Amino acid sequence: MGVYEELKERGLIAQTTDEEQVRDLLDNRKTAFYIGFDPTADSLHVGHFIPIMVAAHLQRAGHKPIMLFGGGTGMVGDPSGKTDMRRMLTKEEIAHNIACFRKQMSRLVDFSGGKAVMANNADWLSNLNYIEFLRDIGVCFSVNRMLAAECYKQRLERGLTFFEMNYMVMQGYDFLELYRRYGCRLEIGGDDQWSNIIGGVELIRRKENAAACGMTVSLLTNSEGKKMGKTERGAVWLDPEKTSPFDFYQYWRNVGDADVVKCLKILTFLPLAQIAQFEGLEGKQLNDAKELLAYEVTRQIHGKEEAEKARGAARAIFGQGTGAADMPATELAASDLADGRIGVLDLLVKAKLAPSKAEARRLVAQGGVAVDGKKVEGNAAALTAADFTKQDGNYIIVKKGKKVFHKVILIG
Repeated sequence: MGVYEELKERGLIAQTTDEEQVRDLLDNRKTAFYIGFDPTADSLHVGHFIPIMVAAHLQRAGHKPIMLFGGGTGMVGDPSGKTDMRRMLTKEEIAHNIACFRKQMSRLVDFSGGKAVMANNADWLSNLNYIEFLRDIGVCFSVNRMLAAECYKQRLERGLTFFEMNYMVMQGYDFLELYRRYGCRLEIGGDDQWSNIIGGVELIRRKENAAACGMTVSLLTNSEGKKMGKTERGAVWLDPEKTSPFDFYQYWRNVGDADVVKCLKILTFLPLAQIAQFEGLEGKQLNDAKELLAYEVTRQIHGKEEAEKARGAARAIFGQGTGAADMPATELAASDLADGRIGVLDLLVKAKLAPSKAEARRLVAQGGVAVDGKKVEGNAAALTAADFTKQDGNYIIVKKGKKVFHKVILIG
């Protein structure tokens, strides 16, 4: 099976500009391709995971990934999928975010020995002469076609700035520049990048009289069509400081039954034949598949050691043990206790299990909070230092809902 067909069977391909051309590039040639990432945060999140997995599959098939960081486009911000203009980042913020992205991507893409390229579009965008750029590149883009693009159309009612309209032109120029520098003939991106990708393909045709193509990857959605990768506490990040390996593991361990096989295909390198054995299973029969999914995805992002710790902690918790050693934890100082006590509502906010005391009250009222296995009754409940005392340390285990466990340690 060629790599194109494998990507298709895994459900990773959404659209192509020319399917036969893309298939030929990926199955019969050694191709340089690129995927762009604007450094709008200091960590990648689950939404970035799929294009990185596609890059890893293609690299394993002998192709050369160009991972392009938007040091230049990040100064503008992509309007796609946004109702308002993105916050403008400083050059220092962008540089820091790019450094974080590099480290995280290296878990899945091999950059050693020139096997992949890390590029930054600031290298060619930052010093452009505006008039020359308009005369050379700007004339190749039709404003009428740009405004018909979905990424701009949905912004027109709220207001689209000329600043943001430049984004498509800049991304198209990125493709042209990478074609010239590396012979890159394929751009890969999310479905929201479709119009921008077509702009680049067309620009290469007009400026170089050459054939290039584009491919979009599927969004990670559940069986109801809703985007995955969000929790009550926000995005599921690849940075262990933002989403702990345990919480990351638990997110995948708790996916819906209807989504397990799909996630195994999209988010792991497990052979399709192995994944097929889980098709048609239901309920408890899928527990092994869920555990395998959680372990494999956590191992790929955080390494084998963290994946084994997370799996061990989860097994201990749900096997009626405590599993406290590798559980996400928050430290409390003695000064956090007023008159030797801390209210459960304050504790939930401190441990970031609730964003506010109002939300904490709602959780308690619904019976969704337990401390050391005992359900919290009433918003006035409080804990003393003595409640933290255990034979193996000073801590409590807070349970939120059915599946979120958190260790709170009293220091001093």
